[in-house]
Amino acid sequence: MPEHPPREAGGNGIAVDDLDHMVAVRPVGEIDIETAPSLRLALAEALAHASSAKPVVVDCSRLTFCDSSALNALLAERRAAQETGTVIRLAAPNRQLRRLLEMTGALPLFPVDADPPANGRIPTGHPDAMR
Repeated sequence: MPEHPPREAGGNGIAVDDLDHMVAVRPVGEIDIETAPSLRLALAEALAHASSAKPVVVDCSRLTFCDSSALNALLAERRAAQETGTVIRLAAPNRQLRRLLEMTGALPLFPVDADPPANGRIPTGHPDAMR
């Protein structure tokens, strides 16, 4: 059950859901140089509600493309998350995003879940299964 209703951060349709066990960020479509600032705003908002016991989970299941701008947003907010002991997880990244993370050496920086979060819970099946 959400503690707060989902809301869009940054005006690009990126929902941020503050749930009991995580804060879910749900981008849709392409994240590129034009839309990466919206992703960064959504991640920053999520971090404001997250903690070391309540990670941020980026539900990548509806992403179709991410470029280096998206990666920079993820990396910058990961750095901010580290300062508070918070983890940013990636859930259900597509092949293109996984390849971008692999090519840049960033894959080991993010715990990866094979499936998107469901019922307000982090997937329990195979965390880090995509590595």
